[in-house]
Parts: sequence; structure tokens; C-alpha cells
Amino acid sequence: MTIISHLYAFVVGVDTHAKNHVYSVLTKSGEHVDTATFPTTKAGIKRALTWAGRRTGGDLETLWVIEGIGTYGAILADHVAEAGYTVAEAASMNARDRHATGKDDRIDARRIAGAVLSMDESRLRFPRQADGPRQGLRILVKARESMTREKTRTINALTALLRGQDLGVDARRKLSMVTIQTVAKWRIRDESVALTEARREAIRLAKRVVELDAEIKDYAARIEALVKDSPGAALLAEPGIGPITAAVFYLAWSHHGRVRSEAAFAKLAGVCPIPASSGNVVRFRLNRSGDRRLNSALYM
Repeated sequence: MTIISHLYAFVVGVDTHAKNHVYSVLTKSGEHVDTATFPTTKAGIKRALTWAGRRTGGDLETLWVIEGIGTYGAILADHVAEAGYTVAEAASMNARDRHATGKDDRIDARRIAGAVLSMDESRLRFPRQADGPRQGLRILVKARESMTREKTRTINALTALLRGQDLGVDARRKLSMVTIQTVAKWRIRDESVALTEARREAIRLAKRVVELDAEIKDYAARIEALVKDSPGAALLAEPGIGPITAAVFYLAWSHHGRVRSEAAFAKLAGVCPIPASSGNVVRFRLNRSGDRRLNSALYM
């Protein structure tokens, strides 16, 4: 067992935000060196790296613990890694501890740094790699999910409209793509104002569904091509795993070393049972945390 304070001379904790990041430097013994705030711009990040280098004597044996590496801290994490430092994701803050000490960005940055000093190195959460295929897959998967949700909403709106207006379509059951494509080709007729506007809106909704369906298929093909060109390609040979599921698995795994064991992967996916025993009663409850996209992919 090797704790962080035995491996690194300094730890920099970063509380990230949209406009400014707050940085706090601690020594391996937990002594506070300095805290400062810099803009999230490229120039601001460069100033922050220079500032941290001066506070640590230019020692690359400095661990950077950054909050929100997948969002506000993503660009900063890339710059810090390029500078030669080790970067880790900040652990979730304990609400009880925060309540006892108050909420302040400078306090948060210092707490982020201090939280890892006594932690075993194996428990560090390293950021997912932003290499070409993986970064491209992340963008495509998120975009496809967004389009899929929009398609579902649009179909629901079209179904509700067809059920509420007599436009000659039996909408008692789920609309098929053939029916939707037929509606998209309708023309405006000489009928009442209400039916004319209903028909015009139905055409608009149907056309949007057809467009989204084509875009979703296009993105699925692009995702499949990237998966085949990534370490996740081997997953496609497994029964029941298609390109989308393989992409989600690969995005969650990211790189060798991020997921230490099968149990760690189960926890990441939120599928490991949570002990909920009391007294003579031994039971477990469902785990509703973890990566919900990964959790959903496991049951697709």
C-alpha cells in the first residue's frame, strides 16, 4: 500500500468553473502553500501552470487533482498532462463535511487537494484518455443520444396530433416509419382551418422524424467505423454486442489501468448490489449510482 503523500511532494487541487478556476497547493504533509484564481482561457491556464510551478519549485512530482474533468476541467486537464504532470479526477465531496466547514471556492480547492493525501494510489481516478478515436466516439454517441431523444419526442407529438385530429390516419397504435414517411409526403388540402393547420403541423413533424431517422443511421455507421478502429473492436465479436453498446463500453473503460477489476467495472456501471443489512436481516438493494449510460447499455 502506497499513499499519495509518499509519492508526490505537492498536490494541487482545482475547483473548476465556467469563467475561473481556483487552485490550491499543498505540500505532502498537508501544509497550505498558496491559493489563487485564474481565468479559464488559454492564457489563464498558462498563468496558472507558471504560478503552480513557482510554488512547487518546478517539481514534476506534483499531483494535480481536478474537479469536473469531463466538463469544466477538461481543457485544463489536457494542458496539465501536456506539461508533464500526473492528473487525477477529484473525488465527490462529502456533504456532511461541506456543511461543517462551509461552501467557498478557495475552501473547496484546498479540500480537493487534501482529500487525496492519505489515499492509496490504487484508489486514484485517472481521467479518460482524449485520444482521437475515443474523443470522436464520445462526441458521436452523445449526439446520437440527443437525436434519438428528439426523435422520440417528435413521434410522440405527431401521435398525439393524429389522435386528436381526424386526418385519416389510425394512430391507436404505435406509428410505423412507413406511416410517418407517408404523412411527410402529404400535401395541404382545401379543408377547414383547424384541419389545414393540423395537417401542416403533422407534415412538419413527420419530415423531422424522417430527417432524424436518417441522421441516426448515419451516426450509427460512423460509430461502427470508429469502434472497429479502436481497442473496443474485440467487443463486436461477443454475442449480443453491437456497435453502439461496444462504443459505450469502450468509452467507460477508456484505457488500460482506469478500471482495476471486474468488481470495479460493476461499481462503475452501477450494477453491484449495495449491502442494506440490519441485525439478523441480510439483504441488498439495487445500486442506482454509477455511469447510467453504461448501465443502460448493459441491459439493451
